[in-house]
Amino acid sequence: MDAFASFFDPQSSSRSRWNYDTLKNFHQISPFVQNHIKQVYLALFCAVVAAAVGSYLHVLWNIGGLLTTVASLGSIFLLLSIPPNEEKKRVALLMASSLLQGASIGPLIDLAIEVDPSLIVTAFVGTSLAFASFSAAALVARRREYLYLGGLLSSGLSILMWLHFASSIFGGAAALFKFELYFGLLVFVGYIIFDTQEIIERAHFGDLDYVKHALTLFTDFVAIFVRILIIVLKNSAEKNEKKKKRRD
Repeated sequence: MDAFASFFDPQSSSRSRWNYDTLKNFHQISPFVQNHIKQVYLALFCAVVAAAVGSYLHVLWNIGGLLTTVASLGSIFLLLSIPPNEEKKRVALLMASSLLQGASIGPLIDLAIEVDPSLIVTAFVGTSLAFASFSAAALVARRREYLYLGGLLSSGLSILMWLHFASSIFGGAAALFKFELYFGLLVFVGYIIFDTQEIIERAHFGDLDYVKHALTLFTDFVAIFVRILIIVLKNSAEKNEKKKKRRD
């Protein structure tokens, strides 16, 4: 928690301040690693576009569901099993899995369109800002500064999985669902920081598999987008309910 708070606390240690000295930390990343990061974010951008296309295809033809989810996971496993030198196949599989994942969240997009289409824009902008901010924080921070978060985040992810498992069996109260939603959002925001720094470290040691790294960040992006969209949908529904009660 202190690591997250340091981004927003202007009175925290000088290494956390967003000034020129902090931005100079980016120069500690070697040119070939910087080039790798550019490739990762370009692939990530294409994956997000592919996911948007997948969601649009679901809106048109109602293709999203369990089948597309399974197909997306299958594409990911196939991608990870192919050696990095087969770049074209792996990029194609990344785009395919992203499109299928976009179709899989299509039902949620449909629901948002029925309630208020502007909620999708709000969720996407919020996700993009959160992703850009925390990713930039990881890029300009000292090397390995936030890698210790890996253990904490893994524990948080385990807690989320057990909560989801328990609620699916015993039934979940609204308070538990809300906690799971916000706690999950916090965990995946943390993963943006951790994954970005881990990608930099791996690149420094010669792991330049930008397709796999883009897939990692894309997973974080989608997880955050889904949670933010559910939050804004929930808030919108609560506001509409209050308005109806006032009218009655």
